[in-house]
Amino acid sequence: MSKNRVERKEKVRRGVEQDFLDIDVAQNTSSSVQEKSPWYKSVGPGLVTGAADDDPSGIGTYSANGAQFGYLLLWLVPICIPLMIAVQEMCGRMAAITGNGLAAVIKQHYPKWLLYSCVSLLVFANIFNVYADLNVMAASTQMLFGLPVGVGLIVFTGILVISQILIPYRIYSRVLKWLCLSLLGYVVVAFYPGVKNNWMEIGKSLVVPHIDFKTSTILAIVAFLGTTISPYLFFWQAGETVEDEISNRNADEPGHRTRPVTEREIRNIRADTTIGMVASQLVALFIVIAAAGTLHASGHTDIETAQDAAKALQPLGPYAYWIFSLCMIGTGLLAIPTLAGSAAYSVAETFNWKYGLYRRFDRARGFYLTIAAVVIVGCLLNFIGVINPIRALVYSAALNGIVAPPLVIVLLLICNNRKIVGSRTNGFWSNFFSVLTVLLMGPCAIYLVWQVVLGRA
Repeated sequence: MSKNRVERKEKVRRGVEQDFLDIDVAQNTSSSVQEKSPWYKSVGPGLVTGAADDDPSGIGTYSANGAQFGYLLLWLVPICIPLMIAVQEMCGRMAAITGNGLAAVIKQHYPKWLLYSCVSLLVFANIFNVYADLNVMAASTQMLFGLPVGVGLIVFTGILVISQILIPYRIYSRVLKWLCLSLLGYVVVAFYPGVKNNWMEIGKSLVVPHIDFKTSTILAIVAFLGTTISPYLFFWQAGETVEDEISNRNADEPGHRTRPVTEREIRNIRADTTIGMVASQLVALFIVIAAAGTLHASGHTDIETAQDAAKALQPLGPYAYWIFSLCMIGTGLLAIPTLAGSAAYSVAETFNWKYGLYRRFDRARGFYLTIAAVVIVGCLLNFIGVINPIRALVYSAALNGIVAPPLVIVLLLICNNRKIVGSRTNGFWSNFFSVLTVLLMGPCAIYLVWQVVLGRA
């Protein structure tokens, strides 16, 4: 064996050892918290994905939906739950079986044009989503403290970039989960004695679909579906599952499992995903109900600013603006790293870069620089063209709704391909709900795009 080959093997061995050392450091750093914490504070990729789904884009879209339509589109909530579970379970199962993220699997088994199309759509949608989320976070800070929006944008961008590089995401997200408890304010408002919600009408709206072909209705439906079944969550859950497999020593690096996936792992993925998606939609349900019972009921059907959206929490008195701002800032700080991280996973897998939030910056420079680039570009877009915060959130959600259907089709191809997932292909219900996702989102997205082309939207 040549000297160069021996040196290369030794370098790879040292690299793998360093990666496991990074994992151990992250685990030990977080274990000091876990040892004193209840079991329910340890969450998997599914629950974290569900939490990230209720980002500023989601809060703004659900609030606008409730304000404009009242209870009429509540039927989307129970329909979305099985669709979300089916799609996200496919992502987690695929990653656990192959040891690879979504972009890596597409790269190995499908044409390059498909890979580049999927990654380009994801990165474009994510940057616009980051732009919208930063926009409303800065607007919320201005509402409370009078801080110029530009200053708020720079401060939040700096915090996000630095924290992503220096702080392990699992520790970072554990802290921010407490800020996200402010979302419970919407639950309180929904049951607040002074808010006269018609629960009989709510129950009817949950089971009887209402749809018409007005552009405003189609936009609301596409935005609701897009902020709920978002492409970035597909790549994020797959990437986080890969990291979990490495952390649990089931793989020594992405794409290199050391033992076959077990039935218990698959069951855990399904349970974790189900809990995360149900929790996410319960929050969505109460945001829509709170906005319908306050804004829509009082005739405020068109919300455009952070102040307008915050009025959904007005029954809570002088704390309404504070709670709304905590919702936007807390969920933004939690969700933007998932937006940037999912883009970084896909780009790193496309170009064979080392990646992983368990790795230090010097071990995955390209991965972390992609995270920073997505956040920074999203920030800079706010200085180029600014639209009102809530409308930006709804438009970003609608963009996700347009991008999602073709990616779900790709997931269906992957998870029914025995060359990729072996005998663990989709069952009947996974295929049924995933196809239903495409059939519901696809035509609505096409119709909306057609209306945009005609200048009607």
